[in-house]
Amino acid sequence: MQNQGLGSWAARRRIKSAGATAFIFDDVATTYDELFDQSNQLAHALRDSGVRAGDRVGYLGENHPSFIVTFLASTQLGALFVPLNTRLAPAEVAYALENSGVSVLIHSAALAPLAVQGSAGTSLRLIQADGIPHEPSATTLAEFTADAPTTFMDTPVTHDDPALILYTSGTTGRPKGAVLSHGNLIWNALNAIVDSDISSREVSLMVSPLFHAAALGMGLLPVLMKGGTLVLEAGFDAGRALMLIEKHGVTMMSGVPTTFQLIAEHPDWDSTDLSSMERLTCGGSAIPARVLEAFEKRGLAFTLGYGLTETAPGASIMPPRFSQSKAGSSGLPHFFVAMRIRSEEGAEVAVGEVGEIQVRGPNVIREYWNNSEASREAFADGDWFKTGDMGYLDDEGFVFIADRLKDMIISGGENIYPAEIEHVIYELPGVTAAAVVGAPDEKWGEVPWVILTVADGITITLDDLRAHLTDRVARYKIPKNLFVIDEMPRTASGKIRKGDLRQRFIG
Repeated sequence: MQNQGLGSWAARRRIKSAGATAFIFDDVATTYDELFDQSNQLAHALRDSGVRAGDRVGYLGENHPSFIVTFLASTQLGALFVPLNTRLAPAEVAYALENSGVSVLIHSAALAPLAVQGSAGTSLRLIQADGIPHEPSATTLAEFTADAPTTFMDTPVTHDDPALILYTSGTTGRPKGAVLSHGNLIWNALNAIVDSDISSREVSLMVSPLFHAAALGMGLLPVLMKGGTLVLEAGFDAGRALMLIEKHGVTMMSGVPTTFQLIAEHPDWDSTDLSSMERLTCGGSAIPARVLEAFEKRGLAFTLGYGLTETAPGASIMPPRFSQSKAGSSGLPHFFVAMRIRSEEGAEVAVGEVGEIQVRGPNVIREYWNNSEASREAFADGDWFKTGDMGYLDDEGFVFIADRLKDMIISGGENIYPAEIEHVIYELPGVTAAAVVGAPDEKWGEVPWVILTVADGITITLDDLRAHLTDRVARYKIPKNLFVIDEMPRTASGKIRKGDLRQRFIG
């Protein structure tokens, strides 16, 4: 087979997993045989519309079978798949479409207005993936592929060829398009399979958006590579998630802390059979202790890790047997990943000393799309990706994340890493989310402020917070101001948008 990339996976799985369920959506199961046919049909339709190797095919929609089919069809042709964040504003969609040069955009019915607005003034073709056409002239995916054959087109594709463009969360400035190669994603899937023992018997509940690197790289692709089953959900509802776990015998699931908090607080939590669950993965921010305890009482533990869009996304993972002895760590580098810590000047630092985390491996991107300057600035010594995250390695190679470089607070000459303070704040009963940011101060340059969300019926004052932090962190690290809000602004991956909080509370 000439196609060594992701677009050949349906063909490779068709015989190995004949009759097995590839995914379930709205109680409808699709086998690997059917996935093979559907992705081939779309590949033919895209080619007939002019899409060739190197072209870009966009997708705008929540988790849906058409996401997987479009991904496999695009990469079968050697084209780049460009999944877009469904929470973007029209201007942001327009930027991503223009920057990437998408020629065909497949979108959900629910997001048709956003697709139309975002593509206004362009010549790209819109294809509606589901539902009733939003206007009489709209083309549906069923119409687009109606007469297409189901034969596989074996386009020459190597591991070095680009597979997709994922736009970064854009917590500051313009989003950058991370160009992930077929090899990046294949090696990342192998890392996940090796370090998480993923098997063909997996049933993975996909409630996190597939346009995010974590769900795509750590959930969808490893399970497809092994021939397991994906349970696709367009959105998250705690009660429905519990029902699906019991109904389908779900073995693995990933999400952000809020996902698991809502599940543990749902009325059906105690009565749902969770015996099939083997692994839970949580990212985005720290997991509140009470959520950890709720799952531990049901015999379930979390796998924590660290990664970025640019690492496809896995960089490190915590082996469950070290979760207690290495509490606070984000684990060891993935099997095929190397990690080092460097000072601001680029020098090697001592074990346990905080510096910038740098990552190297076959899963790491080589460039940003149409951004040579950012591509140059992203690497040190050739191929070490500069994450912009602060952390340290202990004497056994476990990585501990301190904070983002841009989030570091310098107060009176002292470096303050917000994550360190936030970790202690989460021990305070009733705190559901915490974000520490730096505020200007005439005397100290900067001082820490904190923004919280709290559970219903809970009141936390600045005095309460100070009393809790006293003797737990240095005095200069104790926040000087406190705000309690209803909901944290977050990126699609669950990360708190600290830039939004700074603008709102500090200006």
